[in-house]
Amino acid sequence: MALFKPGPAASAISGKTGGTVFSHNRGGQYMRQFVVPTNPASPQQQAVRTILSGNVNYWNNLLTAAQRAAWDTYALNTPITNRLGDPINVGGLGMYNRANVPALQASLSRIDDAPTIYNTGEMDETLVATVDEATDKFDLAFDDTLDWCDEDGSALLIYASRPQNASINFFKGPYRFAHAIEGDSTTPPTSPENGIDLPFPVASGNRVFFRARIVRADGRVSDDFRFFDDA
Repeated sequence: MALFKPGPAASAISGKTGGTVFSHNRGGQYMRQFVVPTNPASPQQQAVRTILSGNVNYWNNLLTAAQRAAWDTYALNTPITNRLGDPINVGGLGMYNRANVPALQASLSRIDDAPTIYNTGEMDETLVATVDEATDKFDLAFDDTLDWCDEDGSALLIYASRPQNASINFFKGPYRFAHAIEGDSTTPPTSPENGIDLPFPVASGNRVFFRARIVRADGRVSDDFRFFDDA
């Protein structure tokens, strides 16, 4: 696949035009030839598509006009950063999906009422995973003083990559859902959580990348926090 480096005039271009895709990475802006992606239709992909389809049905047929308007208001007041680093309004349905795809993937309850606090919630930048290649499990240290830990319906969601070479320092994806640590107002979770199953087998010398998000009971979902550990 041929890659082309555009000049400064194309520094803010993103998307597809004809047979050319404009994007950027850590090295800056680039463009490449468009290639139709494969669709392996894995069970995990099908599960997410089923959730998305269900969300659209709820949005169109089961949510009230007032509920949809509240999600629109939340989206308007809580811009999301796009691939170019610019804040954008993803719309009410976009925010409804942003809340419910991870929540339902983790077997939490559907969230139909929009948040009334206009932010994406807290992040945990203390997360540390320790991978054990002998058992294909990992331990996760987290900040158990954060508000989500004491809140029913909240959770810390962890996603993991396939094993990578230890020389890889940046991994975009895909990630596989691995585990949810749920908040509990009666018995909050404590750190660390040990013996979590990895979704893929690992070997000594592999590097596993992790992606984490915190889902709050009111529908706020944090931005991603990413980290890795070497087996």
